[in-house]
Parts: sequence; C-alpha cells; structure tokens
Amino acid sequence: MVNKILSPCPSFKTLGLALSASLIFGSFSLPSAAAIDYTDIQRETVVELVEQLEERHYSKQAYTDELSSQHLDAYIDSLDGSKMFLTAADIKEFQQYRTVMDDQLPEGNLDAGFAIFNRFQERLRTRLESINENLPEIIAAMDFTVDEYYELNTDDRDWATAQLELDERWRKHLKNQVLSLRLAEKSAEEIPETLNRRYTNQLKRVEQYNHQDVFQIYANALTELYDPHTNYFSPRRSENFNINMSLSLEGIGAVLQAEDEYTKVARLVPKGPADKQGDLEPSDKIVGVGQGDEGDIEDVIGWRLDEVVQLIRGPKDSTVRLQVIPGKSKSTDERKTITIVRNEVKLEEQSAQKEILEIPDGDDTIKVGVIDIPAFYIDFEAMRRGDKDYKSTTRDVKKLLQELQDEGVDGLVVDLRNNGGGSLQEANELTGLFIEYGPTVQIRHSSRRVWRDGKRLKSDYYEGPLVVLINRLSASASEIFAGAIQDYERGIIVGDRSFGKGTVQTLSPLTEGQLKITESKFYRISGDSTQHRGVVPDLAFPSLFDTEEIGESSLDHALNWDQINSVRHRRYDDLSSVLPLITNLYEERSEANPDFVYLEDQIAMATQTRKLEQLPLNEEKRIALRESQESKALAIENKRRVAKGEAPLTSLDEEEEAVEQGETDEVAEAAEQNDDTVADVSDSSEDTASETAVSDEDDTPDVLLTEAGNVLVDALVLKKTHYAANVSEKE
Repeated sequence: MVNKILSPCPSFKTLGLALSASLIFGSFSLPSAAAIDYTDIQRETVVELVEQLEERHYSKQAYTDELSSQHLDAYIDSLDGSKMFLTAADIKEFQQYRTVMDDQLPEGNLDAGFAIFNRFQERLRTRLESINENLPEIIAAMDFTVDEYYELNTDDRDWATAQLELDERWRKHLKNQVLSLRLAEKSAEEIPETLNRRYTNQLKRVEQYNHQDVFQIYANALTELYDPHTNYFSPRRSENFNINMSLSLEGIGAVLQAEDEYTKVARLVPKGPADKQGDLEPSDKIVGVGQGDEGDIEDVIGWRLDEVVQLIRGPKDSTVRLQVIPGKSKSTDERKTITIVRNEVKLEEQSAQKEILEIPDGDDTIKVGVIDIPAFYIDFEAMRRGDKDYKSTTRDVKKLLQELQDEGVDGLVVDLRNNGGGSLQEANELTGLFIEYGPTVQIRHSSRRVWRDGKRLKSDYYEGPLVVLINRLSASASEIFAGAIQDYERGIIVGDRSFGKGTVQTLSPLTEGQLKITESKFYRISGDSTQHRGVVPDLAFPSLFDTEEIGESSLDHALNWDQINSVRHRRYDDLSSVLPLITNLYEERSEANPDFVYLEDQIAMATQTRKLEQLPLNEEKRIALRESQESKALAIENKRRVAKGEAPLTSLDEEEEAVEQGETDEVAEAAEQNDDTVADVSDSSEDTASETAVSDEDDTPDVLLTEAGNVLVDALVLKKTHYAANVSEKE
C-alpha cells in the first residue's frame, strides 16, 4: 500500500530568523577549519532526487537553466531572506552557479550549495562573535531621542554594497532589540546579559550545523520550486514525520528544549514511561545519557538537541539512564541518575477529543456533541503488521461518536480548525462515518488518469444533525472531508475559507532520507479543486487570519486551480431552504453577543496593526505607539465588559497582571529561536509554535465553537418546525 499524504509542510527557510553575519569582504574562498562538505551518499541521493522530481512530479517540469537560476535565488533567500548576512559582492560571486546547478546536481555535484553555505556560515559566525565582543559599547552608544525607524518589511531591500551599509542595518536591528528590553523594564545590567546569551546560543546552533542540515536546505530550495509541498526529509526528519503521522513512538515520553548548554525537560507526556516512573520532572536538566543498566553515561552538555533526542529514544522494553541536574537544585554540581524503561508513547493530546456543549433553547437545553480532530493520523506500521488496536483518526472518532450518542447528544459539531491534514485514507474513512456509501474524492495522477475513492459498501452511519467548523488552517485531508460533507449536503460548513491545498503527496525512499513528492491533485465530487480556493463555508465566521499571508494562494510555486467532471451523488438534505434563515439568526445573535463583537473588534485591531511597516526607535514615540495599542485594547475589553454588565477596567493590568510587555519580548525572543522546543517525540521546529500556543491559552470562551453549536441548534429547531408544519398540513 502506498501512503498518500495530505498534510501541508512549512517551508524550510529556517536560517534567516535573527541570525546574521558579514563583517568580512574579499575574494571567494572557503574557510578551511570549519567548512562543511557533502558525502558520497548525498551525491547518490541528489541524483535520485532530481530524477524523481523530473519523472514523477505532477507538473512534469524539467530541471533546466531557468529552474537552476530560480534554485540559486531560492537557496540564498532561504539562508538570508532579510539580507543581513551576505553582501552584494558575495551575490555577484555566486552568479557563477546560476545556470550550472542543473548540470551539477544530476551528476552528484553539490559544490555550489555547500560553497554558498560555508560562505554564509563564515559571515554569520564573524558577525555574532563581533556583536558579543562589543555589545556593551554598542549599547552605550545608542541614542533613543533620535527620530529613526526600524523597517519591518525587508522584502524589497537591496544587498548591502558596503560594510557601513550592513553595519547600519545591524545597528538598527540591535537598537530595536535593546529598546524592546528597555520597555520591558529590563535593567541596564540585564540588557547586555540577555542579548549576549541570545547571540551566544545562536552562534552555538550555527556551529552545530552539519552536512545533513546543509543538504536538506539546499535540496528543499529546489523541491519547493516544483510546489510548496514537495520536500526532502533528512533521516531524522523522516523519523519525526512518521511519528507525527502515527501519534506514537518508542521512547520515554518527554518534551525537551535547549537552554544554554543544557537539554531541559519542558514537560512529560501524560501516562508515558517517564511520567509513570515518577523521578524525572519538568525543569530537570539532562547532562548525561547511558544505554542499558550498566552502559557508560555519555556527557551531553553542549550537544545539539536532536542528537540528545536520538540517544534517549530507543526500542520498547530497553533501558535508558539519564543523569540530570534537578530543576529545583540551586547548584549545577548536584546530580541524580534516573533509570527509565522505554515503552510505546501515545501522543493522546494530539488525537481526537470530545466534549459536550449545552446550548439553551428557550426553556430547554440542547446537548451538542463536539469532536475536535487536530490531524488525520494513522499508524501505518501497526496496521500492516495486523495490530487490531492500531491507532487512527477514524477509529478514535467512531468510538467518541458512540460515546456521545450514549450520552444523549442531539447533534454533532466536528471541529477541524487548525487541522493541517494527514492521511488520504483517513479522510475517506472518516467521511464514511457520515454517509451511507459513495465516492468521497476524485484523484488525478500526473499521468492524468482519474480515479475515485470513498465508501464502496452500504453500512450504518451517523444520521444526526451535523456541523463542520473550519478555518484558514484547515487543509488538505480536512478539505476533502469538509468538501464531501458540503457536496452531499450532509451537514453545514461554518467558519473561515479553508487553506486551499488540493494536492496529494507520496513518500518515496532515497539512499539517504525521503522525498515527499506531489504526484496527484484531488478534486471534490462536484469536480471542483480545492487548490487555491479551499472550501468556502456555507456560513462565514469572522476570519482570524490574514489570507494574504496564510493559505495556498500565499505560497510561491503553488499549482493552479482547475476542474474535472463531477460525479453523480446523493444529496442527504436540502440545506438551501434553511441556510438563509440560519444566516439571519446567526447575524442577529452575533450582533448582540458581546464575546462575538469583541472577537470582531480584535480582528479589526489586528488588521490595523499588520499595516505597520516600521517601528520608531525614538523611545518617546515607541512608548506612545505602545500606549496607543494598549488604549485600543482596553477600549475593546471594556466594551465587552459593559455589554456583559461588568465593571470596566482602568487598565488591562487589573485583569491580567502577568501579561506585561516583558512577556511580549520573551515571546519575541522565543520566536527568534523557534527551533529550541522539541521532544523525544519530535525535533522539528514546527512543533514549537504548537507548544507555545497551547501554553499561552487562557479560559476565554471559545465563541466560534459556541456559535457553531448555536448554528446546529438553529438547524435542528428549523427542521423540527418544518416537519411539524408538514404533518399539520397533512392532517
């Protein structure tokens, strides 16, 4: 069985966050001491990769001189998108590769990619070392009374042609960081210490880059020219991708992150081996790892996080010993050794979950079941080996659905917000829980052959009222499910227009790593593609996302939208007769709902904030800007409080003393270093945003989910009223 993947994969532009370089100009030469070189295995791998791209990708695009030119630009942009590291002189020298990489790569020649990276790394290393050496003097020279600005959008910036021009960019960059810390009430002594620690950590990560990292960045600069979802996975990234698909691994169940020289435990996976063993605690620092009951403990201070993760992972029933500095210890000299037997770790917090909403309807209360599906996951390996209890989205949802029905719910909301997709098989299987039988999706291969997939045999299905809640981050497999429910008129789709990913990927093994390649496009049974356009909800909620920045239409090199023939299919309801009434009820309710108005006001404020193109580096003007933003936020909050009959606030600090500017800057610092938080379940940077988002959640009511429940109740009541009217007419 070929595993079809329907999950969008972020771009691999991971180096240009807040790192920098370029104090040295001169002739193009590789630094002899620290140069990274490619391996013979990578020579074989890149030959295979180019062959598969040309032969199997849906676009049937050859790797030509034109694509070579684009590859060079994309690669440089992935390293230095903000143009803070390399210089115009560097870029001029790189032009020698512009139309030859398409000749080099099919022969296994990776000289261009590694030469460019080594130059970049040397520029970056030099800059960071210089900053740390001179940080106190640089900060002391800053004048915060001068009217100047820090540019937020650097897309149109030219490459620096002189040393002074690049230094000026860095002066403003550092001044902006220092000003943020000043406004966060950091002391004059703390600011240089904070920035020194920040740049030391960045320099350490730069020094730890290896040939696999460079190869992955260089390869993906090419693969993403074919389309944004075609990616090369290094061996470690392949392992993490498979873990995320199956939601299980064999290890200890600990989420880890880098902190200075140490690997720190961020949290434990509930009911995982470490959690059950009981000795390892959040904030403990892992300084050594030993295999088995008697193996030598290897010192891991200063190691790359992914390398520590690899040591800790291991097969079920094997033993690992961790030497840690207890988080509660005030001395780095204290050590304790913890022995943990590895086992299968289930990532239950990422699987489908249920809850019940109680929606008032006059004097009655209607129970609405909610099933939150964060991804379309399946443990392919367990399924192949005949494990009867293998984990999958459909199996979990089927169980939850039965439990909700046993609890007497009157209808169901399927919450697909932020669900980026996953298994094509699971998208089809899940749809089968809500229709009697019939096609779910049409798939057109690169050969242009079309076939249909779905539920082939009639069987029981959930027949109750159904609402599907989506947003801009609902993608791929989510769009297949939502689109099928909409085409069958099986339920009402509410929320925001979905992501717009209409392509199918296949995982293909290479000599080293894997290629996730777009071989097919999928189409709804109506014949429409979701590519670019997404699924348009029957009832639109306010959008929390900037559609110009998020979604398939915002990605470079995305494939085009098109149509194919529709498929004859059953319609389970005539929703067109009730949708206008439901829309009217929704609009009346949202206009009078303080939480909904609050949400719309927040969106409007965020839209205005996104229009900012520069920040003042004059302290008085920066304070005025911050106070203006806080004033608007306070007005929005008080508008809601007054509408709900609560006393207004004189400041936001009355309600949330913990939410201060200092925390904002800590988040900004974390964003600059967003490859820190990882787990022995995953070491990809994408997980960091999820961790941060979860930890920052508060108890604010989920107004969109509640409104989805209200829409379901409206549909249920209107249907009952319509049925009663028909019965009365017949009598």
